[in-house]
Amino acid sequence: MAPQGSDFVAAGRPPLLRADQLKPSDILCLSGSWTIETLKEADHQVDEILKSPTSYRQLDLSGLNSLDTSGAWIIIRLLRGLKLQLSDATPINPDHVSLFEAVAETNQTVPQSLPEPGFFISTFEKTGKDVVEIYKDIRILAYLTGEIVTCLLKGIFKPRSLRFTSIVHHMDHTGLKAVPIVALMSFLVGAIVAQQGAFQLRQFGAEPFVIDLVGILVLREVGILLTAILVAGRSGSAFTAEIGSMKMREEIDAMRVMGLNIIEVLIAPRVIALIISLPLLGLVANLSGLVGGGVLLWAYSDISPTTYINWLRDAVAINTFMVGVIKAPFMALIIALISCSEGLQVGGSAESLGRRTTAAVVKSIFLMVMVDGLFAIFFAAVGY
Repeated sequence: MAPQGSDFVAAGRPPLLRADQLKPSDILCLSGSWTIETLKEADHQVDEILKSPTSYRQLDLSGLNSLDTSGAWIIIRLLRGLKLQLSDATPINPDHVSLFEAVAETNQTVPQSLPEPGFFISTFEKTGKDVVEIYKDIRILAYLTGEIVTCLLKGIFKPRSLRFTSIVHHMDHTGLKAVPIVALMSFLVGAIVAQQGAFQLRQFGAEPFVIDLVGILVLREVGILLTAILVAGRSGSAFTAEIGSMKMREEIDAMRVMGLNIIEVLIAPRVIALIISLPLLGLVANLSGLVGGGVLLWAYSDISPTTYINWLRDAVAINTFMVGVIKAPFMALIIALISCSEGLQVGGSAESLGRRTTAAVVKSIFLMVMVDGLFAIFFAAVGY
């Protein structure tokens, strides 16, 4: 800020300020060029004025040589810092009036942010959002289920609409290529169950009954449930990522413009392939789990394979095997529908793709465990 009573009007130089004490008001005089070229210096001088203890009641703009949007914004900031109105800046060049008014309207004071809600309010808010999200998911799943049923009924009268090439392709990826990891996992789980059962039952002299434990647990629950969880993490996430990537690249919109049915082209082949593949993978998991339990008992408890097979034949029945087979298509339908629905909801960012892929796996596993529990209650009630 320049000393009192000095004239610092200089064209082409940074904007300069001078303060004159006039009775009865304190007037701050602005002079020079207030443009983008002098923005840094003007901003610095305005900061000094606002930090000074001197109070001003009026701005004298008669010394302004040139003004643009940047300079007008600095002057408006100065007025607000001094708690003055635009009417307190005089005289204003008629050419600058509209510029000052536009800047004053578009640079309103930012309202203060609301205080953070408390714990209970935040909890209820999050619960409400989750309920709305669940409602949206139910609507989308109901829509996809209806469309899939329509496609299957249409395929009865028009088999070519089912796109068998795409179905076989997805069966290869979701079924055949998953056999090694499913077999290895089930083998290890069967061996672990057998070892823990033999260790606990040995102290009661009931070690041979671990064969019943392995047979019933693997065939009814563990085999198909662990296989479904593995498929949800492996194939379900792949479905979401594939469809989500197509959504991000606007390929799905292009297919709609071309007149293609997205349900028939993208979703139905994946659903049908998974419904066929998961029961077959469950069969592989059951056999591997029983083999793993037999090998472990042979090495750990000295139960020969012949004894193991004969005891296992008496311990399990056809209904024990059918329980897992019946649950497999329902779990496959859950995985396919949720994965595809999450893929269709992907936005335009990589963060959205990752979030939807994670949600697809989590939701699939949760619903599969819930459905498995409902089936267990049902079969126990009917004595099957």
